[in-house]
Amino acid sequence: MRINKLLGVAAAVAAVVAFAASSAEAKTTVRISHTQIESHPQHAGWVAMKNYVESKLGDKYDIQIFPNGTLGANEKVLELIKQGVVQFLGVSTANIESFDKTYAVFSVPFLFTSEKAYEGFISQPEILSALSANAEKDGFRCLGAYTAGTRNFYSKTPIKTVDDLKGKKFRVQAGPTNVAMMNAFGAAATPMAFGEVYSALQQGVIDGAENNELALTQQKHGEVCKYFSYDGHQMCPDMLVVSEKFYKGLPDEDRKVFEEACQEAQKVEFAAWHKSVDEAKEQAKKMGVEFINVDASAFREKVLPLHEQLLKDNPAIKDLYEKASAYDAANK
Repeated sequence: MRINKLLGVAAAVAAVVAFAASSAEAKTTVRISHTQIESHPQHAGWVAMKNYVESKLGDKYDIQIFPNGTLGANEKVLELIKQGVVQFLGVSTANIESFDKTYAVFSVPFLFTSEKAYEGFISQPEILSALSANAEKDGFRCLGAYTAGTRNFYSKTPIKTVDDLKGKKFRVQAGPTNVAMMNAFGAAATPMAFGEVYSALQQGVIDGAENNELALTQQKHGEVCKYFSYDGHQMCPDMLVVSEKFYKGLPDEDRKVFEEACQEAQKVEFAAWHKSVDEAKEQAKKMGVEFINVDASAFREKVLPLHEQLLKDNPAIKDLYEKASAYDAANK
């Protein structure tokens, strides 16, 4: 009788230990989505974020990164972010502006005159806070920003002056600001998903596109377009977007760790970005791409009248527009 009782107690203790062990092993899965390939600087940033969180809270969170648009296009993933199904997303401000017009400020052409000013501006915590003012309504907020360099033109024929754009079909990111900008240059704006650009270039659906140097090599656009013209018409960051549902549900100490992790991710991405741009230029030259320095002022003159109209059409960007202009003037 006593033996049976002891066995029963032992079994109960074993069950409690097993339950405790399984509870300790149970981790919250955190999914990160982005559309870049794994050699892209943005992926390096997310890996740094994963390592930081798991070094501090590895017993509580399992960070999973899904590159290459594995979880779907950005617009679809933003909906999943709102629901809390996906917790983090790396996404261009141009893709967010249809959800929140405040982000359209970065699509304003020639908002910044230098990368130094641009990178300094997006690194300020108060700017991230301003962008996240509608977080509860939007269902997401920004915990950091990745640089994506300067956006320039590349095409099958050389673009040496703004008149060379006239009548040409150029791919732009979705968003009314980008369409208005390209039309002001005299080109025909053609919005399409980034993943469709290579085949569109090959098939002659478009004559060129506008992006940074990495598109030439990582997306192989340099196989089709042999001319890359530096005018620096836009500097649009990729935001580290977090689900508001997930963010609000975090304990205060954990939330702080995730915020710190995103800042660490930004530092890593910035460094990786500049190195990757240098490497991409060298590789693109071997592919036969010619890099052209144009008179950017002539391009700027074509679109500066848009600023007043964009501010009128979208008052949500006024405050950030003024802050960006002031910061640029003080940090050229």
